Amino acid sequence: MTHSTNPLIRLYFKIGLIPQILLGLILGIILAAVSKDTALGMSLLGELFINALKSVAPILVLILVIASISSHQQGKRANMKVLISLYFAGMMLAALLATIASFLFPSQISLGESVEQIQLTPPNGVSEVLKTLLDKMIDNPVNALVKANYIGLIIWGVGIGLALRHAKESTKVMMNDLSYAISFIVRIIIRFAPIGVFGLVSSTLAETGFGELFKYAHLLVVLVSCMLIVALIINPLLAYLVMHKNPYPLVFTSLKDSAIPAFFTRSSAANIPVNIEICKRLKMDEDTYSVAVPLGAAINMSGAAITITVLTLATVNSMHINVDIYSAVLLCIVTSVCACGASGIAGGSLLLIPVACSMFGIPNEISAKVIGIGIAIGVIQDSVETALNSSSDVVFIGAVSSATKKKQRQIELNKS
Repeated sequence: MTHSTNPLIRLYFKIGLIPQILLGLILGIILAAVSKDTALGMSLLGELFINALKSVAPILVLILVIASISSHQQGKRANMKVLISLYFAGMMLAALLATIASFLFPSQISLGESVEQIQLTPPNGVSEVLKTLLDKMIDNPVNALVKANYIGLIIWGVGIGLALRHAKESTKVMMNDLSYAISFIVRIIIRFAPIGVFGLVSSTLAETGFGELFKYAHLLVVLVSCMLIVALIINPLLAYLVMHKNPYPLVFTSLKDSAIPAFFTRSSAANIPVNIEICKRLKMDEDTYSVAVPLGAAINMSGAAITITVLTLATVNSMHINVDIYSAVLLCIVTSVCACGASGIAGGSLLLIPVACSMFGIPNEISAKVIGIGIAIGVIQDSVETALNSSSDVVFIGAVSSATKKKQRQIELNKS
């Protein structure tokens, strides 16, 4: 395609993916403003793009993990302990920041307004969240593929990969070839991102507009501000502690290449192929990122921790419930655990708000109204949340890979 004689096609591929996505964004806004009916009809383009990403992501994750584990050489480290520590540290600090911001700039929400009946079934407590996580880990592999259960796929991928480490070399080569083939399909789908973004933005703006957002402007400012602080200060600080060098080139790359696509897809799961491509392009350790990217999409949810904390404390404040320091610390811990249980789909974190609200004796009827408010502001909140979650994965994986390479170079120098 890049060697086509058509000047428009050649220009399209020469521009680059991110400028194309921004162009799709601008055209989508213009279409929504000019013709609402036409913009609503463009929703098919966005749905096709998201569904294509979602359909290829589960099989890609399973095959990549199997290929990576089966080809893993003895003595090489995947650095999962360090990464998981970074994931949880990031979520705890995000929840703590959201708690402090909620005390300094308390938000009020109107719980008396009629909210549409939402057919959602939130978990009853933290124990149920943990049980759900365990159930996902032992899920049937076929069912995990169909339902995009990434935690289950990772467990099965690791298990099959470990078993195949004793297989013939030709079997390992076949698994690697299969992973390259599926990655090729992913690259083709990602090339259609600008068209998908155009359809998503135009149809979303035509359907909702920004009227609902202005009602909760203060709440949105607190949410988005916390997420920006995590992305631009907390994540770089954690990355620096691991890699011991300026983390901002990596941070800005992750924001440009990972956060922007995630902002529009609003799905950490759908952005898995994008993050794998970024890690591959930046020449990060494949043994690390092939497992860490899908794992991060399942449990690294700093944005979700912020959303759950801020909306819970906004509800508490609106109901005039006093919160002491011990309850606030406990809320941070509960929120971090709950965030791990947030599904990798749009609005997944909202379902876990009732768990945090239950700490303060807030009934599910009120929590359901808070979920409704979350859905109303989700055009911005959920987009920024997903962008933070997804880009954080790249930052932490890049930091660990950089530290590993630095350590390897030091070992080689000491040997010489």
